[in-house]
Amino acid sequence: MRKIAESSYKCYNTTMTITRKLPVGIQSFEKLRRDGYIYVDKTAFVWNLVQGSNPYFLSRPRRFGKSLFLSTLAAYFRGQKELFKGLYVEQAEEAQAVQDGRAAWQEYPVFYFDFNTGQYDTVESLISRIRLFLSPLEKKYNITPVEGDLAQRFEEIIKQIYEATQRQVVILVDEYDKPLLQTMGVNEELNEQYRNMLKAFYSVIKTCDQYIRFAFLTGVTKFSKVSIFSDLNNLRDISLEEDYAGICGITQEELEENFQPEIQILADRQQLDYPQAVADLKQWYDGYLFHPAGKGMYNPYSVLNAFAKKEIKSYWFETGTPTFLVNYLKEAHYFIPNLDGNVELNEEGLRTYRAVAQDALPILFQAGYLTIKEYIKEARMYRLGFPNDEVRYGFWENLLSAYSSIPFGQTGVSAWRFVQDIREGKADSFMERMQAIIAGIPYDNFNKESLKLREQNYQTAVYLIFKLMGQFVQTEVHCSTGRADCIVYTTDTVYIFEFKLTGNGSAEDAINQIREKKYAAKYRAEGKKIVLIGSSFDEQTRTIKDWAVDTGLSQKSVAFGTAPRVQ
Repeated sequence: MRKIAESSYKCYNTTMTITRKLPVGIQSFEKLRRDGYIYVDKTAFVWNLVQGSNPYFLSRPRRFGKSLFLSTLAAYFRGQKELFKGLYVEQAEEAQAVQDGRAAWQEYPVFYFDFNTGQYDTVESLISRIRLFLSPLEKKYNITPVEGDLAQRFEEIIKQIYEATQRQVVILVDEYDKPLLQTMGVNEELNEQYRNMLKAFYSVIKTCDQYIRFAFLTGVTKFSKVSIFSDLNNLRDISLEEDYAGICGITQEELEENFQPEIQILADRQQLDYPQAVADLKQWYDGYLFHPAGKGMYNPYSVLNAFAKKEIKSYWFETGTPTFLVNYLKEAHYFIPNLDGNVELNEEGLRTYRAVAQDALPILFQAGYLTIKEYIKEARMYRLGFPNDEVRYGFWENLLSAYSSIPFGQTGVSAWRFVQDIREGKADSFMERMQAIIAGIPYDNFNKESLKLREQNYQTAVYLIFKLMGQFVQTEVHCSTGRADCIVYTTDTVYIFEFKLTGNGSAEDAINQIREKKYAAKYRAEGKKIVLIGSSFDEQTRTIKDWAVDTGLSQKSVAFGTAPRVQ
């Protein structure tokens, strides 16, 4: 996909015309360099890696630049020096060659296995994909395919190419875990077959170590329990190493050094000044942290799309969210508010993923939905949360459709309707809308003894609605195991909500609690109108039972509506 940023812009009192090619969707380093696309130089990381010979593994979220980096490694080992002109590795390679007394830009046989494409819905589909990688190598080097399984065939190819060329081979594997992620939570039997096949296949990297110059594998997850890499015990995982925290993605410095014209164009189009455009980009796309001491990283896919389309909105979620992640959270009855900055994992938990429903948190980190917010050294524990607004609101929307009756794709619209009610002062309409959503939550899987789970679903739905409203109006949400209370600010009004669960009181009790605990005290000095809204959840009706509103016009609250009976 070719995107061109073109505009006349003013920056630092200089006017110029810009025509620059943005590498949206470009995963080939060769294409990027030959066709003149903008490139953020990551070749210093290439140089550091190629000094070693360990097999390396890198986990990064999807659409984060893994494929482009792997393509850069391939170009280096193919000796395509013309592609590196003016980049860090050009000078480093030639200086090292002089020091070592060797020819620069040595060429190696490169094996490039790309699992990004393909639908892995049968064993044969995975076998066919691997054969598609191996057959061209056999043809190029005139190798007769050996009898046996794919692992044996792979091993024989490595050995024969080494004997034919007297060069060690380079093995690059892109998105090794794609077949596993496609079948996880969908077809566990097939998933298990894939694990065994891939374990045998990747074990060849260790058994053929003497014939391999370099190996680099990428993916979203690193599976530990399934033992895909158990035989590859010399694999070095650099995913959380400080020295490689910036290997993929864009730092703040890289953003402003490489994309100043695009930032100004975006600012002009959105009628913002330059600093505000930078601040908005940071709020929406920055914040990924892969080491506590590392620099925050921008999602390159989202940033480039924002520049190409000259609009700041959600782009990363257009590529989809694995359903099994949402299902895992529901099955584990996870307390959803903790996702926004209160997830705690130890070092081992962060590095590895174990395929059980109660352990979805590591994969949420590895997949890019959560990131490091704090490292508590004494406890060797990480605190995780959402990296930015794009992920925060995108994930809330995915979750709301799972915890309510709102169809996926309508959650953002639904949140906007609530905002309209609030801005127009329609408390009854707001609560009726909330009541209808809660009433639509399916409870077929809950028995009479599962009241707490029903209440948790109710509480979660309320929480998510208010969090999504935060895109449009200022909100605060305080959610505990006992209640969900929220505050919404508009230009002239502060709304204070108190929600009571079954047995904890009525709507009137909720209003009284707001008064008695003086929740409104700190807002009175702002001179805004204060509206108190209390409601109660009824287990029998499975929704909001009733609600009450105190506009401050009288000491007595006014009740609006009750929920219909559910048979």
